[in-house]
Amino acid sequence: MELITRIKQAEVEAHQRIEQAKADAVKIAERGRQERRQRQEQAELQRRRAIDAAVEKAGAEAQAEIKTLKVQAEQQRKQLREQVQRKVPAAVAKVVEHVKKG
Repeated sequence: MELITRIKQAEVEAHQRIEQAKADAVKIAERGRQERRQRQEQAELQRRRAIDAAVEKAGAEAQAEIKTLKVQAEQQRKQLREQVQRKVPAAVAKVVEHVKKG
């Protein structure tokens, strides 16, 4: 009788250990899932920050290029105006001469 009781007790203990091991495995797996989720969230946050920084940098570079292009355009306009103004007296003289001959 005592042997049967011991066997049953050992079976109960073995079953409890198995259940505890299962519960521990579930906890470990859940912890692993949480850690993976946190790493993914962190990676996503870093990705967003990198994208935001790249967009900001590109915007600043674009603004600088726009400013440079505006300055260049203004310089070209001034040069063209100067060239035209130098040619105006000669052109006016030709027109006046043509009108006098005509």
